Amino acid sequence: MSVFLPLLDGGNIDQALLRSLARIGPVIVPSNTPPSSLPPDLDVSRYILLDQTSSLNLDEIVQWLDLGADKVIVPLAWAKDVVGVLPADRLILLLDVSNASAVSDSVRKGISGVLIKTSTLDADFIGSFTRFFSGADIYVLSTPSSSPPSQSTIRDLRRANTIIVLPTTLLTYSATSEQAINVADAFVAPLISDRPDGLFPTVVTEDGRSLGLVYSSTESIKESILTGKGIYQSRKHGLWRKGETSGASQTVLGIRVDCDLDALEFNVVQKGSGFCHLSRPSCFGESKGLYALQKTLQSRFESSPAESYTRRLFSDPELLRAKIMEEADELCSAETQEEVAFEAADLIYFALTRCIASGVTIYDIERSLDKKAKKVTRRKGDAKPKWAENTPATASTSTFTRPPPRSAPVSWSKTTDGPIRMRTYDLSKASPETRSQLLRRPVLKSDEMIAKVKPIVDDVRQRGDAALLELTAKFDKAKLDSTVIFPPFAPESTQLTDPIRNAIDVAYANVQKFHAAQNEKTTLVVETMPGVVCSRFSRPIARVGLYVPGGTAILPSTALMLGVPAQVAGCKQIVLATPPRPDGSISPEVMYVAHLVGASAILKAGGAQAVAALAYGTQTVPKVDKIFGPGNQWVTAAKMLVQNDTDALVSIDMPAGPSEVLVIADSTCNPAFVAADLLSQAEHGVDSQVVLVTVNLSQEEINRIEEEVEAQARVLPRVDIIRQSIPKSLIVKTTSVDEAIKFSNDYAPEHLILHLKDARSALPQVENAGSVFVGPYSPESCGDYASGTNHTLPTNGYARQFSGVNTQSFQKHITSQEVTADGLLGLGPVVATLADCEGLQAHANAVRIRLRTLVA
Repeated sequence: MSVFLPLLDGGNIDQALLRSLARIGPVIVPSNTPPSSLPPDLDVSRYILLDQTSSLNLDEIVQWLDLGADKVIVPLAWAKDVVGVLPADRLILLLDVSNASAVSDSVRKGISGVLIKTSTLDADFIGSFTRFFSGADIYVLSTPSSSPPSQSTIRDLRRANTIIVLPTTLLTYSATSEQAINVADAFVAPLISDRPDGLFPTVVTEDGRSLGLVYSSTESIKESILTGKGIYQSRKHGLWRKGETSGASQTVLGIRVDCDLDALEFNVVQKGSGFCHLSRPSCFGESKGLYALQKTLQSRFESSPAESYTRRLFSDPELLRAKIMEEADELCSAETQEEVAFEAADLIYFALTRCIASGVTIYDIERSLDKKAKKVTRRKGDAKPKWAENTPATASTSTFTRPPPRSAPVSWSKTTDGPIRMRTYDLSKASPETRSQLLRRPVLKSDEMIAKVKPIVDDVRQRGDAALLELTAKFDKAKLDSTVIFPPFAPESTQLTDPIRNAIDVAYANVQKFHAAQNEKTTLVVETMPGVVCSRFSRPIARVGLYVPGGTAILPSTALMLGVPAQVAGCKQIVLATPPRPDGSISPEVMYVAHLVGASAILKAGGAQAVAALAYGTQTVPKVDKIFGPGNQWVTAAKMLVQNDTDALVSIDMPAGPSEVLVIADSTCNPAFVAADLLSQAEHGVDSQVVLVTVNLSQEEINRIEEEVEAQARVLPRVDIIRQSIPKSLIVKTTSVDEAIKFSNDYAPEHLILHLKDARSALPQVENAGSVFVGPYSPESCGDYASGTNHTLPTNGYARQFSGVNTQSFQKHITSQEVTADGLLGLGPVVATLADCEGLQAHANAVRIRLRTLVA
């Protein structure tokens, strides 16, 4: 919400004043304002004040909204024709103070604000309108407007949740006088500092990303508003004009106050080396995702080598066009979540390359999206004939469609999806068939996937490094000269910020401590009968391959969970495989973990090609004896394929399926905790398995959990995935802890979370689960990252037969027996008899020939 709202009310608006106003919020623009009054390069949020002297023209109002107006201000007389037809959040009602009470309830619910014209600016009097129009923004315009209000009046009104409207004839770029108030003085009037030094915490952002936290004073705020430069207040050195000495200056696009009027946000365009004194874009570290990609592409557009692939894309429009179309087609053909994300990333890369080549940035794209979001008319949306197969051709130009009459109103606001709800079953009423269905997982089409990965595996097996390099370029989009990194690793490749390095160190210590306790250091010795001693001892698997999913993602936790037990077990060769980033590098987080666990090699490859290289070895990739690690269905299928190939002589950790959680909750549970645990798994993928088993919970209690799921899901970045996984998930109602745990044992979940009154006492009843999380303060996330247990766990019901990865997963056990002469005298006849019974006379002879020498 603004501090005050300027109203353009003069023919020749001072351009410097107008630019200052655009930096601090929306401006009311009368619909009859000459276009020349607003410079075309000025990005100003507009509230359009419609001409009350003309008749209602609904088409014209729609056009204003379609052309980017944030809101339109309409007189009360038009309310019955626009309220309920146009979006409520885009409508402000213009009222005289005398007719405010004539506004009906239906009109109040169909608008987002009211602009009241009054001759008095008494805060208590205006406050009564705030109560009457509860939930709406209140703007007030003093009539007649012959002199500017005082700063105290602006302050009192704003603190009463009322925004004063100031005609530009009462605003000035110069010093405040009896005729006009300085625009910066009006802005700072209501601000409140709760700090002893009177400064205001200020978050500096660029394109929605935080650059850093600074402080502002009344003086620095005023100068920033008037000059459009980033100017702040140093607590040690006074006024700080950003970039004055370093050259890393800022252009201020917008200044906003927070809801408590005690903090600010500066939206800027940063120039030079960056905002941080360490010559980085942000004080919070390097950019990631799209903005990091944009920075890389901009840099390569300016200085990439002539022979580089990116330079070729920039200089060959036809190649770039072909790649965009190719990646768009692959995205449309993608099926799984991982495939869609992978192909979408490729398409975005080439699309952004096209944008950078044309001087278009992500900020420009976002502005275009925002402008389109403001449109209230829409095209039909059919594809153009050249792209449509069976879809009739439609006009490609946008046309304005007059809204229907009020007898058939439509909602022009953006539609939202329905509620996010799970499916509920009462176990006491479920038939045996229904109960069996509740225990089922989605059918995994492993045969189809194995057929898809076999050509990839065969190619790497036959051609080795040559195939691996080609497949890495194709699937991982990284052109490499070599596929393997051997230690010692370059120090710069493992450099991390202190918080990330410290977090990894703590997680490493916890995981190492827990897995070291599992290590068998003594030999098991048992004398089964006199003179017969049997023993068992462990030895590490010599060569292991650890698959760490990644590429653009960073998964140091998986590297820890696989690398630490391999290190503790004493494996001689630890080969870590992970997809490279587009520039061919491995994330420093994973590199750092590889260093900690003593990796003997890092394979820069992902998918089925990495599994094949580990299984068979190549000219440079060491062959391993066992492959560990999670992955998408391509990785899983490749692991299943190679473990059944006797030429590979390789085993795998366990079968894999979608991630899953089962939560058991009774009346002592915290609904917010339960919902958060369910969502932590539901966000993994559309096929994630989420089950809530309730113990004597009423429908009202279950509803509270579902309401929490809904509320938390809607603010999560992966809400679209959750919208698909949660409706497939289950709520199973039971009447006792025993019944709930019996169902859980039959289900055999990967993760089991116990939200029970005495959760620890239920632990002895658990028979089938990958890992158990006991009590309200044991979220599954702790096990995923740093508590010490392993997060590589059996899914798809395999917890009935398999354990999660542990130290013994990286070891094999060898047995021995030593039989003395006296021992053989007692045992030998038993063995010979059993061998004769099976018809294996040579076995019997091996015993009898010894017995004869002993009794001779």
